Amino acid sequence: MHAGPWLDSILEPHEMLSGFSSNAVIVIIAVMIMGRGIARTGLMDMFSIAVIRVAGPGRRGITAFMSLIVGVVSGFIQNIGTAALFLPGMLDVSRRTNISASSLIMPAGFAVVLGGTLTMVGSGHLILVNDLLLNAGLQPYGLFSVTPLGIILLASGIAFFYFFGKYMLPRTTSAGKAPSAQEKLIEALQLPSNIWHYSISDESPLIDQTTEQSGIWKRFNVNIIGISGERDVIYAPWRETRFKAGQELAILGSEDNIKRLASEFKLISEPPLKRFSRLRDPDESGFAEVIVPPSSEAIGQSIRKFAMRRRFAVEPLRLFSKGKEKRGDFSDHEISTGDTIIVYGLWDKIREMDKSIDFVVATPFKSEGKDHTKTWAASFCFILAIALALAGFPIAMSFFTGAVVMILMRVLNMQQAYQAIEWKIVFLLAGLIPLGVAMQKTGTSIFLAEEIMEIVSGRHPLVLILTIGVISTVFSLLISNFGAIVVLAPMVIGMAEIAGLDPRPLVLMAAICISNSFILPTQQVNALLMTPGGYRNLDFIKGGMGLTILFLLITVSFFYFMII
Repeated sequence: MHAGPWLDSILEPHEMLSGFSSNAVIVIIAVMIMGRGIARTGLMDMFSIAVIRVAGPGRRGITAFMSLIVGVVSGFIQNIGTAALFLPGMLDVSRRTNISASSLIMPAGFAVVLGGTLTMVGSGHLILVNDLLLNAGLQPYGLFSVTPLGIILLASGIAFFYFFGKYMLPRTTSAGKAPSAQEKLIEALQLPSNIWHYSISDESPLIDQTTEQSGIWKRFNVNIIGISGERDVIYAPWRETRFKAGQELAILGSEDNIKRLASEFKLISEPPLKRFSRLRDPDESGFAEVIVPPSSEAIGQSIRKFAMRRRFAVEPLRLFSKGKEKRGDFSDHEISTGDTIIVYGLWDKIREMDKSIDFVVATPFKSEGKDHTKTWAASFCFILAIALALAGFPIAMSFFTGAVVMILMRVLNMQQAYQAIEWKIVFLLAGLIPLGVAMQKTGTSIFLAEEIMEIVSGRHPLVLILTIGVISTVFSLLISNFGAIVVLAPMVIGMAEIAGLDPRPLVLMAAICISNSFILPTQQVNALLMTPGGYRNLDFIKGGMGLTILFLLITVSFFYFMII
């Protein structure tokens, strides 16, 4: 249906499509691609371990350090992308420390939002500000123009929860959260879920024995799922692997059996070892239930002859055959159709089992593994983008270059880069930019500005600045951040011109205050974290009200002294 001549008189065709070629759209696409590349390399894999190691076991220390990390990263990756990237790590910290997830996730999630004010690419609406300023004939801002205020806001948010968190945060666990497939499997089969770390002493009788000769399966009913090799880790070492002095072991089994093993073979207990981090990461490894189909070449062979460990580098823990369960050493069991084997290993190895004709994996697992060999390449591309922006190149060009180099260095292929882009956000942003142009051309922004100025006219400039901050905060709770800045920017420019003030800092302040959305789960980050944290609407009101007031006071004061 034709829109009518009234629409044609407002915007020219090239103005209606101008959003698709805007700098904001280019930047947000580039940031999404680089965020996906960083996540895929597993650059954040050691997040939970680092948090606990540096911050210690206390809730306040862990919350503050975790919030600092996610806040800083959020300054360079889109807020929702940062939250999604770190959410598994937050939950892992909760599991490792037995601290309620509800008391960890909200402060870290709010830090993600606050960290989005550290740079002009941290939040989508801040990316959009420069395009709106250019449309109004005003000078755009540099990448780190907001950094001084962003640092103050992030530090204030961390301090707020450090000192007052126990009064503001719920103390419940993740209410109503359904157990994962791993949790169901562990509970149903009573599988050992703790991984123990030991090293082989020089006096150990285990030295020069093979895994089979040691009797670890038959006598102790434990499983070695990792052993340090000369250069790397050997996962699920096969039966002929020989032990050497100084080797490090990752062992799965009950605490009593592990202690008997360590005592008899003079093993030295070690803290969680970095080299075995993939075995502790639920995104990297876990238990899987594999079934032998009629087409399997393993049928008629024993586990020993088929050499499951050597073929797939997974450790068989349990066997179910014809209604009977076998544990320990079932190496001589003859495999038959329908046998079910419980294994532990890396997901990429289990994925190989699923692709073969020999086994069907019945346990759900992620379809895409992480490529740790590209960690440095992803880091280089990210640093390159920031360096180009610091060198004076346009932000859009700098970050798009980083994304292109990431593809050229094969951190991501073209299909993965395409899938990384949230096209709904891209089209929303591209569609909202012409709305701002229309508001200026029709005089709507001036009309709104004049109406508000009639109320605050003749008053102290602080009243005008506070009014803009409050209006921006309210808008952030009612409509999308993109929509809020598109509506507010032209209006704020009109208000500044009427008051005789520089409009640039006031528009920037409005954009920053749009991030001040903590008291309702309408903000994307809040919505994402609501279910994992087991939060209710009342929890956001209670936890976010104080931070909302603090945010507003700091921002208004900062811009008041900047402008006046």
